[in-house]
Amino acid sequence: MAQATATSRPDIIARLGSLELRARAVVEGFITGLHRSPFHGFSAEFSEHRQYRLGDELKHIDWRIYGRTDRHYVKQFEDETNLRCIVAVDTSASMSYASPGNVSKYTYATTLAASIMYLLLRQRDAAGLALYADDLHTFLPARSRMSWVQQLLATVESTQPSNATSTARALHVLAERIGRRGMVVLISDLLDDPTSTLEAIRHFRHDRHDVLVMHVIDPRELDFGFDSAAVFKDVETGIELTTQPAQLQRSYKATVDAFCAKLKRGCHDQNVDYVLLPTSTPYDVALREYLVSRRSIRA
Repeated sequence: MAQATATSRPDIIARLGSLELRARAVVEGFITGLHRSPFHGFSAEFSEHRQYRLGDELKHIDWRIYGRTDRHYVKQFEDETNLRCIVAVDTSASMSYASPGNVSKYTYATTLAASIMYLLLRQRDAAGLALYADDLHTFLPARSRMSWVQQLLATVESTQPSNATSTARALHVLAERIGRRGMVVLISDLLDDPTSTLEAIRHFRHDRHDVLVMHVIDPRELDFGFDSAAVFKDVETGIELTTQPAQLQRSYKATVDAFCAKLKRGCHDQNVDYVLLPTSTPYDVALREYLVSRRSIRA
């Protein structure tokens, strides 16, 4: 795996002004990195061209690219939509959490979502958006024109994390809203009943959608690596608890590991891709997981 660049680090990307700037920086850095990594063979699918297929009209071959690469590529047009993808983002209050030195789960999730949608539209695929907390509160259908990205990103930027989580209910509603078969990318901390969440994901699979679950979590939520006595507050219920982290660390970590393992196993059983993403994970690593999932759909 290629070493992460500065333009993919969440803490650096977060300093950029708008969500669109962040998405463009992540995607352009990612595509450049594909040419320098073991994944360079994938990069043709993420340009404005695709490899020539038997039956394509010769007039659409880009001969300049042929001259540089000795391979035939054809230009890809607006009506060539290869994939329809809905990116679903958890906007519940728990997503606002950030430990010292890390971006919040919500900042990470929305930047990743924006990058995926920007990448989809840049490649003439169709991107849509779903935002949910205790219910599905925003749904924008998948469209393939590049100008659609501004509406998608503006909608994300105007939303802040709030309310409790009801992942299963929101995902069931979303499954009923999506029409044509496509791909669903779920970006969430998944802090809800895992059995209900997995059952809701099964709804997408029943409708023959491909699903990628991107489990966003703060590094301290994984290891409980706090040094001294602290007051912990549930941002969704307001309940507070004072404790000595060192006394709970082992049992806490075992519980979290079991929680993540159940989600991963449940996704695997449904032929759903699952990836655990601490918020310190560079964005190019996360996008590479999306790319691999997308290629497995095409295989």
